[in-house]
Amino acid sequence: MSGAQSPSHLIVDDFGVKYKGNEHAKHLIATLKEHYAITEDWDGEKYSGISLDWDYHRQQVHLSMPGYCKEAMARFKHKLRKLNDQPHRHIIPSYGAKIQYATKEDLTPKVDAAKTKFIQQVTGTFLYYARAVDPTMLVALSAIATDQSAPTEMTYEKTMFFLDYVASHPDAILTFKSSNMILAVHSDASYLTEPKSRSRAGGHFYMANAAEEEDPANGPVHNIAQIIRNVMTSAADAEIGALFVNSRFAIPARQLLVLEEMGHPQPPTPIQTDNTTALGFVTKNLQPKATKSTEMNYWFMRDRQDRKQFKYYWMPGKSNRGDYFTKHFCAAHHREQRPNYLTPQKVLNALRATFGKPPHVYLANERVC
Repeated sequence: MSGAQSPSHLIVDDFGVKYKGNEHAKHLIATLKEHYAITEDWDGEKYSGISLDWDYHRQQVHLSMPGYCKEAMARFKHKLRKLNDQPHRHIIPSYGAKIQYATKEDLTPKVDAAKTKFIQQVTGTFLYYARAVDPTMLVALSAIATDQSAPTEMTYEKTMFFLDYVASHPDAILTFKSSNMILAVHSDASYLTEPKSRSRAGGHFYMANAAEEEDPANGPVHNIAQIIRNVMTSAADAEIGALFVNSRFAIPARQLLVLEEMGHPQPPTPIQTDNTTALGFVTKNLQPKATKSTEMNYWFMRDRQDRKQFKYYWMPGKSNRGDYFTKHFCAAHHREQRPNYLTPQKVLNALRATFGKPPHVYLANERVC
């Protein structure tokens, strides 16, 4: 539904209405039409620039923004230099190292005003796209955005590298499956992987059928990929910090965004971590003396668990979907993980063919999704 300008000068564009019974929806529309000029879309095929393809047989909906990346590439006049399966250059891990060092400082010269504006425009253009349909871009955009106020030549090269990834993988498709609307979270962290001795928090929020310690592989309603503000003193401290970041967002998500106020009562939200020390801290299984150096605001998670708002539990790292949003992985890892977050085009094309609709935009260099 969208609204146009009226004597009251109210302008609203693209909002969805949840209802039970057509008579209630029609009553709302009739009331709105008494005061405003509005248009209706009963098929729900468009929302805030996002195309919605409904598969009622499988109880799924596919989200996409066809042509968005192509238009952005034309706007930025970027030509694909080389097929790229990773949005950011990865850092080669040093397995078995006894000492973990912080990322080296960027010493390349600052760029001029034109390149600075270019970097900021790229970040702003693709941030909405990444949050809407393609979460695989979030970590790279976060790293670029951190330096966009005073970017260097390295920041500019990161931006061009990212644009090669966009050109190689446009038109992402995100799929949501029907569920009982139980919010569930996967939390993870990476220690000392960002400049200035910073660590990164990652989170994967999805809707599950029950508050169980399992992952039904539903599409993410939200992903967190951000640098933790404080300097963490250990890997366990970073994991606790990531739990805090994700728990803090889960509170309004439970109450305001989509759940409690829309008629979906929430049990204790299950939040998964792969670090036993962090789990012991939030569940009070560690002695306070051993964690006195931990930030005081992190202790609120213990209170929230006592109030039955959260349920923290441990699962091995390979099952934690928050891990994808904590590091700059190599191309092989992105090729492996991308299908776990996005839907292959052939699925959407088959659905459209069923209803006689034109196929989704085909990729000339499609290899993964």
